[in-house]
Amino acid sequence: MALLNNFIDLAAEASPWLLLGLLIAGLMKAWLPKQLLNKHLGKGKSGIVKAALVGAPLPLCSCGVIPVATELKRGGASDPATASFLVATPETGVDSVSVSYAILGPVFAIYRPITAIASAIITGLLVSTDNSARQTKNDDKESSLTANTCCAPASAAEAVASTSCCSTPTPKELTGKSCSSSQPPAAEKNSCCPPPAPKAAARCCSSTADKTENSETFSRKTLLGIKYAATQLIDDIIVWLFIGLVFATLVRTLLPPSLLTSYGSGLQAMLIMIAISIPMYICATASTPIAAGFILAGISPGTALVFMMAGPATNISTLGVIKNEMGSGVLIRYLGGIGLCALAFGYLLDWGLMRFNIDINQQMQHSHELLPYWFSLSCAILLALLAIKPLRRKWL
Repeated sequence: MALLNNFIDLAAEASPWLLLGLLIAGLMKAWLPKQLLNKHLGKGKSGIVKAALVGAPLPLCSCGVIPVATELKRGGASDPATASFLVATPETGVDSVSVSYAILGPVFAIYRPITAIASAIITGLLVSTDNSARQTKNDDKESSLTANTCCAPASAAEAVASTSCCSTPTPKELTGKSCSSSQPPAAEKNSCCPPPAPKAAARCCSSTADKTENSETFSRKTLLGIKYAATQLIDDIIVWLFIGLVFATLVRTLLPPSLLTSYGSGLQAMLIMIAISIPMYICATASTPIAAGFILAGISPGTALVFMMAGPATNISTLGVIKNEMGSGVLIRYLGGIGLCALAFGYLLDWGLMRFNIDINQQMQHSHELLPYWFSLSCAILLALLAIKPLRRKWL
């Protein structure tokens, strides 16, 4: 019975933020041009830093960030930038910073977002060392270059003369042949560039997709994005989400609290905290009162910080999606980056508090419920109904 109650509680806790993440992902799909993602999140170190800065303030939990990061990756973001976004977004946010200040005091409210952004950048740089990630990014660039030329030249000579059919043809070309020299003049009407006049030739490569997108209304795009999030995106992540909630339920039900409090602080306590946090579902905001309870029970603030960093950024659902979307090499580096950063920043916090004689216990206050339980449970029921395809088809 305890297992069932804990599963329902965890599902209710995760569902509002997951639905918010699905909504954001759907709107990104509808409104955000892929060229913009390729420009800002698809190149080297700058993309990693931008992804961390963009993700840090978003109020998304470790499950809510999954659909958003998935859409970023599919939209053109590189593996390192996606990994950076996956770390920064669930580890902190405008909501968790305010709760951290209310419950743990100003030190945690300042230190926590700094560590989240720094660990996201470090993890992204570590992921960039994966050869498969770099190869994927190069393949994406090649695919993008290929997609931007509607008429591939038939020979090397044509490639020198004209890189794409959008180049303004000469009068001779207009009268004698189409932009694709591999076909005779009679087949000009079948070419991707059938210019009746020089002015029309400059617009010969306006694709059907672009024209359709321009003709769609704002509301139409929004509805399509929401439908995408409520159908395809849910289908892509629901299995790993369910597995993650089951693991989190087992950890919450079967793990005795004394296992953590008996160690207090030090490397052993931090390693145990990381091992426990990896399969657990916990969002940054919800982890704050739990960390406060750990500190009151005798665990050092640095060890509690390890929990607040590793818990939101890692769970079975997130790790499964990373493996499916980016591969095992990225997954290993992702876990390594989060673990090393959590240990380093945890030790640094404990040292700083001792060095400047700061008592976190004096800054802590009582927590309160952030969302009504009935609302969270309603979101869980809605998510379950959307995951059942036969029922979903009646509405969408």
